[in-house]
Amino acid sequence: MNLAAADLGQLLQLLPVQRAGAALLLAAVGLPIVGVVIVGLDIMPVRFAMMHVALLGIAVGLLTGLDPMLCALVACALAGGAVAPLARTPDGLSGAMGLLMSLAIAAALLVLAVSGVNASGAFALLWGSILSVGNPDLWVLGSLAAAVPALFWWRRRDLGLLLYDRELAISSGVRVDRLTLLLLVLVAVAVAGAIKLTGALLVDALTLLPALAARRLGASLTSITAWAVGIGLVVNATGFLVALRLDLPPGPVLVLTAGALVLAVHLVPERRISSWRTPASVSLPSSH
Repeated sequence: MNLAAADLGQLLQLLPVQRAGAALLLAAVGLPIVGVVIVGLDIMPVRFAMMHVALLGIAVGLLTGLDPMLCALVACALAGGAVAPLARTPDGLSGAMGLLMSLAIAAALLVLAVSGVNASGAFALLWGSILSVGNPDLWVLGSLAAAVPALFWWRRRDLGLLLYDRELAISSGVRVDRLTLLLLVLVAVAVAGAIKLTGALLVDALTLLPALAARRLGASLTSITAWAVGIGLVVNATGFLVALRLDLPPGPVLVLTAGALVLAVHLVPERRISSWRTPASVSLPSSH
């Protein structure tokens, strides 16, 4: 046991491991709140589409010699803004995401074929490489960790109305189109920012799974958000330490840890409020 603790302690002294741990802690602050937005707006297809857009950005970066992950972030942000006008209804957004996924993956494969870049190298970036996290990645995650909670606190009443009912938000004077545009860009950038940590296919561990567990525990939008961040911190720290100790890939371990926690939470008896959309309005400040 002492030997195991010593081995883990030595690993934690390595700079790449420290950067990876810092990245996961920063991700746990901002990304679960993004997950709450994804669940609340019922825009699950967005994250799949942004994975394909990220691949296109990576392909462009490899072609031009620019930083592939930076290109992925820019591509996702632009795509998120471009589809915002189609987000008036969930059905409209779902159709747009399907089209975007098809076009993005086709364009990415074409760029890779024309440029002669090794496609396997581009796809490898989507599998995640948490120990290769660098300072630019920490800056991105740190910015999200600061911007996402700040946006939530600043616009919490408008967000609560939008997540509860779009028409109610419009009739209450919320600038729904602008807020939706901002949220979609934020979701897109968050998905791209998390790709380096877990890979595109496992990004749900950092976004959706903490939100799914939190909506079972919270009684208001504010408490759901706080639970999501707390769960994200516990899952990321626990999963990362287990992966290091057992010498396993961090991405799958994080997903399994988060999934186990979600299942455990759903064994808790149902609280008096079963729908998280209803509590979203409970936390709204009363008007005078």
